[in-house]
Amino acid sequence: MRNRFYYQVNLPVKDAFILTKLPGRDDRRRWIQRIIDHDGRTGDEGGIEKWIRLGEAVGLARQELLDGESVLPGVRFAVDAYVDFCRRKPWLESVASALTELFAPDLLSKRISDVERHYPWIASDGLEYFRARLTQQPKDIAHLLELVIENATSREQQDACMRALEFKCDVLWSLLDAVQLEYSKS
Repeated sequence: MRNRFYYQVNLPVKDAFILTKLPGRDDRRRWIQRIIDHDGRTGDEGGIEKWIRLGEAVGLARQELLDGESVLPGVRFAVDAYVDFCRRKPWLESVASALTELFAPDLLSKRISDVERHYPWIASDGLEYFRARLTQQPKDIAHLLELVIENATSREQQDACMRALEFKCDVLWSLLDAVQLEYSKS
């Protein structure tokens, strides 16, 4: 939980780097919603606050999540590499790296029902992050696909987008590996 939170809290940072490079005003206006969805705004909590409530629902202290001291080194390295990738790479490759979201909508619905079934002690409001993403994510996915399909017109660009997506899959795989390695030591 605390390790995934480190990933979650860095998503708006990653999205801010992408936002600064998008060439069109309309796309920037649409992209900024991703940052708002996670960071929230005055009077409207965002996904990070909802994720904190999930942590609290499973028994973690808010400060433990926010200070990040217990984040595994492998997780920190992978997440920081992803943020740096989106800072350094051209906007199209950075956007393409987020295409892992294509696989998430069905997983979110299943995750909610599985948690409710197998972990009934977790307060229902702790799952609000996932419920909110059910409506946010389809819009994000549509925009991602639109940007990549309309702009990756050469074979070179398409290959670069594939490499970016592969990199992001490696990041997610590394997160899981780090957690499994740490918590399967018993």
